Amino acid sequence: MAEVTFPQLIQRACGIDVHLKVVVATIDGVGLDRETRSFATFTSSLTELKEWLLSNGITHVAMESTGVYWKPVHKVLEGFIPNVWIVNARHIKNVPGHKTDKKDSEWICKLLLAGLLKASYIPPKEQRQLRDLTRYRNKLIQQMASEKNRMMRILEDCNIKLSSVVSSTSGSTATALIDMLCQGKKLTLEDIECVYHRKLAATPEELLEACTGFVEEHHIYLLQMIRKDISQTQKLVDELSERIKKLLSKYENVLELLKEIPGFNTKVVEDLVAEIGLDMSHFPSEKHLSSWAGVSPGNNESAGKKKAQESLTETNK
Repeated sequence: MAEVTFPQLIQRACGIDVHLKVVVATIDGVGLDRETRSFATFTSSLTELKEWLLSNGITHVAMESTGVYWKPVHKVLEGFIPNVWIVNARHIKNVPGHKTDKKDSEWICKLLLAGLLKASYIPPKEQRQLRDLTRYRNKLIQQMASEKNRMMRILEDCNIKLSSVVSSTSGSTATALIDMLCQGKKLTLEDIECVYHRKLAATPEELLEACTGFVEEHHIYLLQMIRKDISQTQKLVDELSERIKKLLSKYENVLELLKEIPGFNTKVVEDLVAEIGLDMSHFPSEKHLSSWAGVSPGNNESAGKKKAQESLTETNK
């Protein structure tokens, strides 16, 4: 089979196939003999890769990788190699045949030299760090919601029917009643009247009926453990929020403008900025932005037949 050749648009390039334990790099270009080397993914080995590329005058590097394995390689090369690209694996499918890591890296290098690869958008370092914080905060908030649901299941096990008489168990009255139950207190009408809110649809008598059940020592212990977990997680969320606020302090005027959008509170604005940034010049249109954000459905049609939907999200997501 004849070798596929392309016109060369880039002078010196490197194609890298990244894996968990090894990266395979191929360099080629003007004044270079094509050479392929394998490097371990330890920092010292990646530094050797960087020095090798610099010594050969490489100006463009393209990497194919799944998961997060590309990130350490990108971190080592960023700032030293002028163009370090992460490319979508769908764009560089190799020709049919025996697939090896060496052939993959050679193929990536060949496509890169010919200018046939498109770099995935990688947010600036500041935005990537901010995104780590907001995503971790969201995970902790989800964890707290899960624990609150676990608490309600335990109360249901005790035949405490608060959810049947109040619209939200997160309200001030319901929260105060749950706190008393967690302390092992047997509620009376006076206890309920002390925390009763006049706007509640349920009467104090109905609340007392709903809060009368079979709360045993075992249930009290579980409820107290869950409350402690929620309290500790909330402290972490508060610390993350302070850190996020500090990082975004220089963009306070922009955040205030975004909060004028109906439904946008401080957290929503912080999450939005962390995910898509403030510089929209990276996205040619709103369609590109929605596709990159992963909210645009794929459209894979051939010969009038629609194939299985595939995510259009770039590899760096």
